[in-house]
Amino acid sequence: MSAPPAGSGLPWVWQASAEEVAAEYRCDRLVTGPGSRMVRAVSVAAPPSTAWAWLGNLRVAPYSYDLLDNLGRRSPRTLHADLPPLAVGDTVMTIFRAVEVAPGEELVLRNRGRAGSRIFGDVVVGYAVRPAATGCRLVAVFHLAGGSTRASRTWHTALAWGDLVMMRKQLRTLAALAEGLDA
Repeated sequence: MSAPPAGSGLPWVWQASAEEVAAEYRCDRLVTGPGSRMVRAVSVAAPPSTAWAWLGNLRVAPYSYDLLDNLGRRSPRTLHADLPPLAVGDTVMTIFRAVEVAPGEELVLRNRGRAGSRIFGDVVVGYAVRPAATGCRLVAVFHLAGGSTRASRTWHTALAWGDLVMMRKQLRTLAALAEGLDA
């Protein structure tokens, strides 16, 4: 696994502290070999349990740019109280499967199916909820496998920019909803 270069910024890191970038997350343990690691984070003025509950809603919608990644349907603005707790094997955002769940703390996803793997390669994504002085921090870590050739490094950089746009929107939307705002 390759982390972004020390001190690197966009597109590899967005709003994450140096400590959050350096931290090891559960998703990091699933990645072997060369690749790219992106870290995005947002402050949430709500209890960690509320932010975690909104991560559970990722099973029904992506909470990013709905026109692009939700077939134009608006991601729900209320929690789905009928959903059971997140569990290993759950489908999340249509293209991922939960491979590890530490309730209230971390959710680890891996792309599922051949279509996503053919386009993006092996992808591992982790979401961590960490208590903070005024609520919590929601940290997302995105891993792309490979990246040892010039062409794959170029592809990873392009995907990092695309992920930055989508993940930034997703994290901001989840934070606003956890705070009781309509994003």
